[in-house]
Amino acid sequence: MDMQADSEYLFALTHLYEKSLILHDTSLFNRTLYFYFIDALAHIDYTCSIYTFNYQSPKNIMGAEYLRWRIDEEKKGDHVKFPAFINWLKSAHPEKFASLPSLWQMIYDPDDPASYRSFRIVLDPDSRQEILPHVFLAIIDEFFEPEFLKSLYEDASLSTLFATFLRQEQV
Repeated sequence: MDMQADSEYLFALTHLYEKSLILHDTSLFNRTLYFYFIDALAHIDYTCSIYTFNYQSPKNIMGAEYLRWRIDEEKKGDHVKFPAFINWLKSAHPEKFASLPSLWQMIYDPDDPASYRSFRIVLDPDSRQEILPHVFLAIIDEFFEPEFLKSLYEDASLSTLFATFLRQEQV
């Protein structure tokens, strides 16, 4: 990768770090939705960081350690139901699914080839091409859309649908 590309990924990281949740009380977010929100940001951070810094840089090592920890966390409580919830939205509430950040749509849709591989975001496993920086900028902006952030609150639309999904799963 050349220096120009490095600086473009660094710009994407800066774009992420300049975002703020100061106007939100994240303690009132649905805990599972919040976990996957932070998880997606961590994967964005890690993928951009791998493109920007040496693989063994302290930043990348710390990111990988967090992502290893989250593997166990996603197996706890309602976290394990999140991928099925996203797919339920796709079939039962397609308009809500379409309004989700595209990274969630791609990663959790079994019909989409995108996945997290070695903690990196991989949109096309058959391609060796890096994800372009402008894609990261768009994905980051989607996660910080005001309407999306509002939907994460315990009594808001996405959280309410998650509760409905969980009730249906118990039947």
